Amino acid sequence: MTPRFVVEPDARGIGTVRYPRIEPRDEECAKKLAKRTLTNLYNERPAWLVHAHAKLDAAVAASYGFDVDLTDEQILEKLLALNIERANDEMKSAAKQRNGKKISRVKSEHEMI
Repeated sequence: MTPRFVVEPDARGIGTVRYPRIEPRDEECAKKLAKRTLTNLYNERPAWLVHAHAKLDAAVAASYGFDVDLTDEQILEKLLALNIERANDEMKSAAKQRNGKKISRVKSEHEMI
């Protein structure tokens, strides 16, 4: 993120991000700009967008430890199993806390600031 897009950054450089708005130069440019919608972009499916989605899909699959070639149904099955496992872990943790056992955990980075 370049600093020119961050408005009123704090000491850490965190602020509101504002991107410049594209203003058409003339009527012809205004017509072209009006056609630049996400719907039209996804309907056209340019190669760069297909490749970007493939790279993003592969990165997300890797972050979960999933195979890239899973079907949508297989992905949903794995995510459901993961969700159930985590929900069970949270319930066990809450039950231990109710029984008077304090459970410590590692603080995340944003909690340490």
